[in-house]
Amino acid sequence: MPRKFRSQFEVSVSDNRKSKTCAEPFGCAQDRLRRSIQNRKLVGIVALVVTFAMCVGRTEAQQPTKVPRIGYLSPTSPSVSPTRIEAFRQGLRELGYVEGKNIIIEYRYAEGKFDRLPALAAELVRLKVDLIVTTGPTVTRAAKETTTTVPIVMTTDTDPVGNGFVASLARPGGNITGLSALAPELSGKQLELLKEVVPRLSRVAVFGTSTNPGNSQMLGEVKRASATFGVKLQYLEVRGPKDIETAFRAASNERAEALLYLVAGLVDAGHRAEIIDLAVRSRLPAIYQSRRYVEDGGLLSYGVNTADLDRRAATYVDKILKGRTPADLPVEQPTKFEFVINLKAAKQISLTIPPNVLARADKVIK
Repeated sequence: MPRKFRSQFEVSVSDNRKSKTCAEPFGCAQDRLRRSIQNRKLVGIVALVVTFAMCVGRTEAQQPTKVPRIGYLSPTSPSVSPTRIEAFRQGLRELGYVEGKNIIIEYRYAEGKFDRLPALAAELVRLKVDLIVTTGPTVTRAAKETTTTVPIVMTTDTDPVGNGFVASLARPGGNITGLSALAPELSGKQLELLKEVVPRLSRVAVFGTSTNPGNSQMLGEVKRASATFGVKLQYLEVRGPKDIETAFRAASNERAEALLYLVAGLVDAGHRAEIIDLAVRSRLPAIYQSRRYVEDGGLLSYGVNTADLDRRAATYVDKILKGRTPADLPVEQPTKFEFVINLKAAKQISLTIPPNVLARADKVIK
């Protein structure tokens, strides 16, 4: 075969080989059918996966996350310390908790009837709360005697170790943790402030309760400060409401020139107005640990910022709800303090507060 025609023939054969599958109708149909079946299978698998995902999504939507429920136990009514309650709620909000949405709070108030506290604590336990928040040593004791398993968070306590609530501040060891308000060194500072307000101060009556945890430490600080400032102390024991008026009478008889009030807790509960009135009638410049005395008409207060402790208590709630145990959460101590002056009270006893003392106050009530 001539070379020219052979080349054309080879090209033709080669082209036929390349297009052989398309030149055979039955073979092409089989190929298309096979691809169609494969596509249908793929579509079916995708549809099955999507359906499964949608079913799982619906199932999860039908099983909402459990909303944590906590108990809040107080010895008084809400109106007595609204700022403390609000500070605790603020702490929760800062951590992303919205009351009624992703957290439920069961409030229980003893309304000043402290014998009701054990029953209220037991009620919270029956509700199967995730933890109980307590607002003072009396409340903490009632909760402690009710349960050894439900976590308890103290918003404040004068001496958690001395009260037997925790083994140590660093390692509580049980079902209780939280915040301590113990700062005995403040009592020495309180005497120093009295000396600044009354420069010629020489005799100070000190009201205390020897059975209260921390009393001896506070008194020790006062004694050290008195030696520095050249002030004589008259210690007067106040173990209950009936001792209050007696102590004021004894202070007047000994010609005390000022009063350092270290009594706290149940001893003077509900008698704040009486104490403030007796201090005015005795014309004694008085300094207290709690600002509530000054807000109710007392002269001075210097002490722990309890609202800050309440706010910080929310961090313990958060950690426990996320799986931490009270036994391993160290008890924290106060970091914020406040100095409050009531100028109306100063005017009642004809006392002028020095400008340098006024300048250091966190709040001045006019």
